[in-house]
Amino acid sequence: MNLITALKSLFVGSGATWILWLLLGLAGVALAIAVERALYLRGRDADLGGLARALEARLEARDVAGARRVLAGSRSLAASVAAAGLRVAHLGPAAAERAMQGASAVERARLEARLAFLGTLGNNAPFVGLFGTVVGVVQAFDRLGVTGAGGAAGQAASQAVMAGISEALIATAVGIGVALPAVAAHNYFQRRISRLLDGTEAVNSVVLAYLLAEEPPPDGLVVADVASEPAAARLRGA
Repeated sequence: MNLITALKSLFVGSGATWILWLLLGLAGVALAIAVERALYLRGRDADLGGLARALEARLEARDVAGARRVLAGSRSLAASVAAAGLRVAHLGPAAAERAMQGASAVERARLEARLAFLGTLGNNAPFVGLFGTVVGVVQAFDRLGVTGAGGAAGQAASQAVMAGISEALIATAVGIGVALPAVAAHNYFQRRISRLLDGTEAVNSVVLAYLLAEEPPPDGLVVADVASEPAAARLRGA
């Protein structure tokens, strides 16, 4: 028995039914991942405007501990990233910015967990379905070769082969049906993750603005408190 005969025997004996079950199983896994990711991302979203205003009010009052409590009370992505910056606020704005960049990278990895499965399934499910169709076609033509093509029996066999090919094409249809929702879910979650990460910039800017305002001027540079100096005195000095 050569390799081609062995493979044909394998395909004819197995059929395409198991490929359909495989696609349906993968679709179930994809659905579970989509639901889990949707719930997770929903929990990491928040009213960024309200969070930024509450944080700004605490920082303007020089209440860093209060600002940390505000961030600790939120499960949002922006709060987690900003909290990482405030933890190292005593080291200066540069350290806080680096800490928030690192926190953003860690959070991105968490947000994108298991999304690669959806992308891979969306790209390859049609090929899995096409493989099932090929197996079904091989099985149908092998049945025709065994039965023969002459007389009434051959006509009946041809009809059975056509019916088998139409059934085999279902595998391709199922593969495409599994791929389309997976691709759509993958793209939707990627866009939502990008919006979440972009939204953290507003809160990060509040933290960095406070830290930059608190940073002392460079050595040798004298900054006068012109806001507290009387207007007449400034004019006389001018």
